[in-house]
Amino acid sequence: MATLTVPHPVPPVGDDCDNLHKAFQGWGTNEEAIISILAHRNTSQRNSIRQTYVETYGEDLMKALDSELSSDFGRAVQLWTLHPAERDALLAYEAVRKNTANGHYVLIEIACARSSHELFQVRENYHARFHKSLEEDVAYHTAGDFRKLLVPLVSAYRYDGAEVNMTLAHSEAKILHEKISEKAYNHEEIIRILTTRSKAQLNATLTHYKNQFGNDINKDLKTDPKEDYLALLRSTIKCLTCPEKYFEKVVRFATKGLGTDEEALTRVIVSRAEVDMKRVMEEYYKRNSVPLETDIKGDTSGDYKGMLLALIGHHNA
Repeated sequence: MATLTVPHPVPPVGDDCDNLHKAFQGWGTNEEAIISILAHRNTSQRNSIRQTYVETYGEDLMKALDSELSSDFGRAVQLWTLHPAERDALLAYEAVRKNTANGHYVLIEIACARSSHELFQVRENYHARFHKSLEEDVAYHTAGDFRKLLVPLVSAYRYDGAEVNMTLAHSEAKILHEKISEKAYNHEEIIRILTTRSKAQLNATLTHYKNQFGNDINKDLKTDPKEDYLALLRSTIKCLTCPEKYFEKVVRFATKGLGTDEEALTRVIVSRAEVDMKRVMEEYYKRNSVPLETDIKGDTSGDYKGMLLALIGHHNA
């Protein structure tokens, strides 16, 4: 499901560090060399490069990248080079301080599309880097229904197994339907079910919901499409139960219409290239009848375009 391509055999880490160091020398930066190395190394290999680079040259690779690169290309390379938990901690920190609808969606992605262990690592990195807990910052910077939903989501440690209690799924589907029928969208029972149940259990519950009551739950939550909290609730459900469709929508909104949302496009590609970007791309083609790489080529340019294409497995800009 990943789109990341790694050469076989992988060059020695010392060679990668030497070639990156050379790319930073002279009057200009060799961006193509940076892409050819970093965009084709997995998390473990990138971590080894960072460690060896500082041991060899006495400089943090992230600082070197920050001083040599700029704009959307620099942002993409730096986010990609970070360990995923570091990346998510940084994205969460930025999102919390924005306290906007877009920031809320970033938090939803981190809370819902990662495993319990990955989310725990994000919280650890957040604590170590920013000397606060993620939960504390989310609680402080959000309010009302958004706080009520987001704090337990980022605090969750869901069971990741495949076991499902069908009796529980049936009863909780009924609870969800009752509260939605009452338009009690922020009810503690809705939030409890969405923020504590395993993804397998939640999928079973929502299947029961559709079978018993005739609609997908998100259709019943579209009573007011312009209501921000309901939109966030629908996105939470979609990101938990069908992340490839959720991320397809984020990418589609980033590339369609006037202008390109480079921030969202970068975030999705760097966070999913080692996970399920192939499935996101398949959904994109189904929904839009155009390959994602075609829209990336049309909406981006230069080294930024080259970096994104490399991460999704297409190397011809």
